[in-house]
Amino acid sequence: MFQGAAALSLDAKGRLAIPARHRDALAKLAGSTLVLTAHPHRCLLIYPAPAWEPIRDKVLAGSSLEQRSALLKRLLVGYARDEEMDSAGRVLIAPELRSFAQLEKQVHLVGQGDHFELWSDAGWQKQQEAIFALGTELLPAGWENLPL
Repeated sequence: MFQGAAALSLDAKGRLAIPARHRDALAKLAGSTLVLTAHPHRCLLIYPAPAWEPIRDKVLAGSSLEQRSALLKRLLVGYARDEEMDSAGRVLIAPELRSFAQLEKQVHLVGQGDHFELWSDAGWQKQQEAIFALGTELLPAGWENLPL
């Protein structure tokens, strides 16, 4: 279970150092293979390879003739890249993925259970502002009794 947010920096080569607290779990789940891809909200998704595979298969099962399905295929599968975590726990963020998510030096890695989101600093701040702007309207229907 990946949870929590961390402010991190990309190095000069565009590599992200995965926080030590997540490295062992990632290694157990995926060896050193991670899948990085684009998300419609202009962040990146980082999955251990085995967790990505059923999602990829479901996306690929959609019709290429149906417009939204084809668009999602182009985004999620078209941008997907297998990357190896090196011995120092770093993973390369390809230039096209950095460009898509507008990643510069400062980034935010956000645990989402079985995967991570990777946000630009500006993108993450915008997400936080959107949360606060919703106030009490934040909870989706059916979540009114969520004990927090």
